[in-house]
Amino acid sequence: MRQVMITLLALLLSTVAAQAQHQQYQQVNDIPYTESSDAYAQERCKLDVYYSTELKDAPVVVWFHGGGIEGGNKHIDQELKNSGLVVVAANYRLLPKANIDDILDDAAAAVAWTYKNIEKYGGSHRKIFVAGHSAGGYLLDMIGLDKKWLAKYGVDPDSLAALVPFSGQCITHYNIRKQQGISPLQATIDQYAPLTYIRPDAPPIVIISGDRELELYGRYEEQAYFWRMLKLVGHKDVTLYEIQGFDHGAMFRPAYHILKQHIKRLTAK
Repeated sequence: MRQVMITLLALLLSTVAAQAQHQQYQQVNDIPYTESSDAYAQERCKLDVYYSTELKDAPVVVWFHGGGIEGGNKHIDQELKNSGLVVVAANYRLLPKANIDDILDDAAAAVAWTYKNIEKYGGSHRKIFVAGHSAGGYLLDMIGLDKKWLAKYGVDPDSLAALVPFSGQCITHYNIRKQQGISPLQATIDQYAPLTYIRPDAPPIVIISGDRELELYGRYEEQAYFWRMLKLVGHKDVTLYEIQGFDHGAMFRPAYHILKQHIKRLTAK
């Protein structure tokens, strides 16, 4: 009986501790990050911040959702919670109601808002990791490599701690090509392709793909070529992962573990 009581007490204490840890975190939703007068921008350009009042100078993850740049909504998955991180999840305008320039501008504006405001929530502007799945990975690659998008807001993308695309398109996004009457299986590399902007002085890049046999439209091979070209131009901190057994829609769950490991690595420097 005594052992049972001790076991029950231990379970109760662990539950209370877990609840206390959970209660340390708060979430503020639907913060506008743009001053645009466009009605659609006012509707979509909002972000959520998940943070703890006990965190100071903490690493920050800016998360962009997937959905083919034509769907999806901001969210903060459990894998990023209770991890000593400040998390910013941003919506952005979508095709076809907005054009790709609007959408890339939204992504840059959300990162710039984070850069300028995150210390109010215990985060560090020197430790901003920009991550996202699928379309979100594509957007972060574009604004992290083509400097003009963040420069508009007075932010140098090279000041970011890392870019971490989860299965992001590296050629021109297939839904942009669709608008041009081009098949998803016909590759294009133009001004809307991250591959156009590879450079050796970009922030650290952690490229994560699902299984090459299960990924969408040869996405692994795109990312492998992206990795190789970055290596060839002399980028010093670029890594490629293939998560075997996971398709495009499922790979983001184990990818969070890789993201958190690289946050530890890069913030330990």
